Amino acid sequence: MLQCIFLLSDSGEVMLEKQLSGHRVDRSICAWFWDQAISQPGSFKQQPVIASPTHYLFQVFREGITFLACAQVEMPPLMATEFLCRVADVLSEYLGGLNEDLIKDNFVIVYELLDEMIDNGFPLTTEPNILREMIAPPNIVSKVLSVVTGSSSNVSDTLPGATASIVPWRTADTKYASNEIYVDLVEEMDATINRDGVLVKCEINGEVQVNSHITGLPDLTLSFSNPSILDDVRFHPCVRYRPWESHQFLSFVPPDGQFKLMSYRVRKLKNTPIYVKPQLTSDGGTCRLSVLVGIRNDPGKTIDSVTVQFQLPSWILSADLTSNYGIVNILSDKTCSWSIGRIPKDKAPSMSGTLVLETGLERLHVFPTFQVGFRIMGVALSGLQIDKLDLRTVPYRFYKGFRALTRAGEFEVRS
Repeated sequence: MLQCIFLLSDSGEVMLEKQLSGHRVDRSICAWFWDQAISQPGSFKQQPVIASPTHYLFQVFREGITFLACAQVEMPPLMATEFLCRVADVLSEYLGGLNEDLIKDNFVIVYELLDEMIDNGFPLTTEPNILREMIAPPNIVSKVLSVVTGSSSNVSDTLPGATASIVPWRTADTKYASNEIYVDLVEEMDATINRDGVLVKCEINGEVQVNSHITGLPDLTLSFSNPSILDDVRFHPCVRYRPWESHQFLSFVPPDGQFKLMSYRVRKLKNTPIYVKPQLTSDGGTCRLSVLVGIRNDPGKTIDSVTVQFQLPSWILSADLTSNYGIVNILSDKTCSWSIGRIPKDKAPSMSGTLVLETGLERLHVFPTFQVGFRIMGVALSGLQIDKLDLRTVPYRFYKGFRALTRAGEFEVRS
């Protein structure tokens, strides 16, 4: 079981502390954690589980905020990590975002949510729909009333009806004038391209996101044209696993509003939609850089929001970079960002320039890795296609819409 949850700002300040058991965890554990994070800036924050001298620490980093949980006894690490992710998602949904100011401005609601989400160190109520009935989201009216009446509690006096239901993620008396449901395929492409231009790894991490506004208690089935390409599938609790296991279609009673129905992975893709070709030559204390960007495999939709970013080595004294398309910025931390936007059809964007090495260095011995970003609306590059979405148990008709989006995840080009 978890003993304590801390919320840390990006400067290491403890913004919120929630003790979950009779054994109090001292804040000094946060100081130890932050000292380790500063001494190991790259690798430490990528470790979801950390063994400190006194506790096991579980961390999730979101939008500059570190969610840190502590435990002294053996427990499933994925349960702790999943719970912290759910806390971050619920807070982001409640507060309309996630940052230090929002947390500090809504201390009361954050504490009330944690009181309902975890009991004596064990996760309890984590469904946003039930939490919304128990604790009212913050708004201008509630803040004015709390000032006038002096009451700061947002907790409802009545227990949500869904807590006694066989589908606790949904209330049975939901009513809408127009019934509609929207299904989005949101995918991120992770790719690694070596210095010879060979595609070393290319895979898709995707999500099926649903926005449901349907009266009553609908029973839906969603099928795909090619479900066999999917690996590592994870489902929302509303999904019945047996129909997927036997026939590979999704059968579920959806929560009301927005939720993530499932996540998946598609491995060993053969192509990327764009290419990035860096070329570096160094001699005599200077380095000549040239980067060419273009469309490799046209997806049939517009590729926009294209960016190329890389970190200049510390021994680079100055850089003079220009491009024939887009904007090049060099930040104070020596991060070079090239914003291209939409790739034009009449010419391939290119960036070139000169890097000046520090005194005593003739050649560049460590070459940068280029991080590439892009977005493609209207296409899922994994090839996943939705076949049909059917509504059972409810006699009325409803509107259904489908969209797809692919964007770059960890897309790296080595030079």
